[in-house]
Amino acid sequence: MVIRLFNTLTRKKEIFKPIKKGRVGIYSCGPTVYWYQHIGNMRYGLFTDILKRIFIYNKYEIKHVMNITDVGHLTSDADEGEDKMVKAIKREGLELNEQSMLKIAKKYTDFFINDLKKLNIALPDKMPKATEHIKEMINVIKKIYDKGYAYQTPVGLIFDTSKFKNYRELAKLSPKDMKFGSRVQIDEKRKNPTDFALWVTNQPNHVMQWNSPWGKGFPGWHIECSAMSSKYLGEHFDIHTGGEEHIPIHHTNEIAQSEAAFGKHPWVNYWIHLRWLKIKGGKMSKSLSNVYTISELEQKGFSPLSFRYLSLLTHYRKPLNFDFESLQSAQDAYLRLKNIIDNFSKGSLRTNKQYMDAFHKAINNDLDMPKALSILWKLVRDHKAKEKIATIKKMDKVLGLDLLKKEEFEIPEQIKKLITEREQARKNKNWIKSDEIRNKIKSLGYFIEDTSKGQKIKKVI
Repeated sequence: MVIRLFNTLTRKKEIFKPIKKGRVGIYSCGPTVYWYQHIGNMRYGLFTDILKRIFIYNKYEIKHVMNITDVGHLTSDADEGEDKMVKAIKREGLELNEQSMLKIAKKYTDFFINDLKKLNIALPDKMPKATEHIKEMINVIKKIYDKGYAYQTPVGLIFDTSKFKNYRELAKLSPKDMKFGSRVQIDEKRKNPTDFALWVTNQPNHVMQWNSPWGKGFPGWHIECSAMSSKYLGEHFDIHTGGEEHIPIHHTNEIAQSEAAFGKHPWVNYWIHLRWLKIKGGKMSKSLSNVYTISELEQKGFSPLSFRYLSLLTHYRKPLNFDFESLQSAQDAYLRLKNIIDNFSKGSLRTNKQYMDAFHKAINNDLDMPKALSILWKLVRDHKAKEKIATIKKMDKVLGLDLLKKEEFEIPEQIKKLITEREQARKNKNWIKSDEIRNKIKSLGYFIEDTSKGQKIKKVI
């Protein structure tokens, strides 16, 4: 069964054709580790995880690379402001030195990896750090410079976008739209508004700097991805992923510098982009105090896998509108799904062909996870369907929801007492009190289900 993916480069859904049969190389733009990664960032992690799981399901061998940016990403994607890592050092009151930068990077990289694990996101095969690949970046920049695509200004070595004829291909923007606001104001010597820094010099207060043929400095953010992806995946590979915000600047610049350096077009065959997560239909930002992390969701009584379930309900090419009401509904549905499955008998080791074929078709159709999830629910509710457990187990290799995992826990005495009180209320047909106790149990982190064999207690996952 073929895999179809929407390619941003062509704006079409295409049949995936690997460069090497049975293998796929994937590069994902990773985090700048200056702060905690919010749930929008984690939705991106879930998107790449599902993509990988689908290829593995289709028996592909995967090599996945995701970078860690620990230097060079300025507060604007368009070469403006100070380095985000330097800003983090100041925020946390540390000394402005290399040790502080590395300490900040390790702290927030560890938090990021821990959140990936909470969400059942498999770690990439490689997670290269920018600071450990300066030599590779300089080598790529040399190729660009030697081919006449770069020039020097007081700010550093700059890529000349006018020399690259396909510069607007990914973003599909007109020359008028490619000015990106005030990009050029920080460097009057730039020839074109869209020109960008490959190597930044004349920044004496920057914490980490390296010697280069163009002076002491540090890499531009865009060159990091070109250097690290080519080192681990080659100068031509299958898939590059990112968020929709990467299209007009970061990925456009990546393509320009990589194709200039390596002489290959296209540099990457498939560009796949995730739409944003929004808060109640609006922008999510720190300034609006509406940015949440996975840990903050847990503190509010939500499990990470409930957020994973919520993310599966919206296609990756549509914005995910987040609010706590929808997250609560997702958690309730997820717990209900687990509880229903928990009552199934083990049965045959064979899978149900009808449902597996429908599921396979959905996931291979540009990662249609909402459809795939609806097929799972249809299977669960189909009283005539056979081989349910084996089928659910196979589906969950893609969904990653731990649907068959048994939760082991000890029920606290307070909960036991409430269960007894509720049981008595039900015997007395006091349904109002029964519901009140049930809600109180839920607020304490437990879920109670009424079955033919009595009350069944579960811990909120």
